[in-house]
Amino acid sequence: MKEQFQQKTAGQEEETGSTRGHMAAVFTVAVWGTTFIATKILLRGMAPAEILFFRFLLAFLVLCAVCPRRMKLKEKKHELLFVGAGLFGITFYYLLENVALTYTLASNAGVIISVTPFFTAILSHIFTKDEKLRPGFFIGFLTAIAGICLISFNGASRFHVNPLGDLLELGAALAWSSYAVFSRKISRYGYNTIQVTRRTFFYGLVFMIPALLLMDFRPDFSVLGNSTLLFNFLYLSLGASALCFVTWNTAVKKLGAVKTTIYIYMVPVVTVAASAIILDEKITWMSALGTALTLAGLVISEGRIKSKKEKEAAANY
Repeated sequence: MKEQFQQKTAGQEEETGSTRGHMAAVFTVAVWGTTFIATKILLRGMAPAEILFFRFLLAFLVLCAVCPRRMKLKEKKHELLFVGAGLFGITFYYLLENVALTYTLASNAGVIISVTPFFTAILSHIFTKDEKLRPGFFIGFLTAIAGICLISFNGASRFHVNPLGDLLELGAALAWSSYAVFSRKISRYGYNTIQVTRRTFFYGLVFMIPALLLMDFRPDFSVLGNSTLLFNFLYLSLGASALCFVTWNTAVKKLGAVKTTIYIYMVPVVTVAASAIILDEKITWMSALGTALTLAGLVISEGRIKSKKEKEAAANY
């Protein structure tokens, strides 16, 4: 009887943690879906390299202020996980995406980056082996991609093939998938989420410096005297970076890399809605249908993935 009660309590705690994970993931993509608009506004006065570096530098300093305690590693080899997370999730992902957008169309990038959940699923299956994929995941993936294509190519005459830019964007998708796997591995060791995010930002900034030297980096802070640009810069730094990377890492810890990354399907949906509200862009039947398909794909994929922990809990219950 006592054993059954403990199992039931553990199951309820697992369910509560899962709910919090989903809420954290939804909040994160809701913010990230609006960052395209904030960045577009900020580009009126700042170069992409400036935005990228100072966005994460301010986020790093804020996290240091919020949680100043020094992180003590449980094992020295864990440092490599943080190095990998910073290199792939911050430096490679953002630099590859920014450079890709100078060669390819935003619509191309929107579709290509949406293969991230697929890459994450494959890498997670190979390196973590705690999430088993079923046919429903792939059905959901194809459904979501169809929806994202409708959203991205809404009003476009055709898909423009730009080999270099498209390959760079594909590299960005692979980089984020790698970051998701590193984050999942880190989450197993019970480190404080804010400290994890802070350490990841540190390595991302370190690896970013050599790249900035090659990109003619010339910061100009005078543009932040403009209240609109300052607001959008703070939004990207404090909201989309400092806060959202913490909530994203929390979601990965609760749900796993694959389930969390699936929420990236929602980013173009949020962008469409935010553009209609903020920029007064019209929502057409094509974007509305694309939104419906994308959300359906997310639901289908989420419903068919079970982590090893969840399957064991279900079996014991």
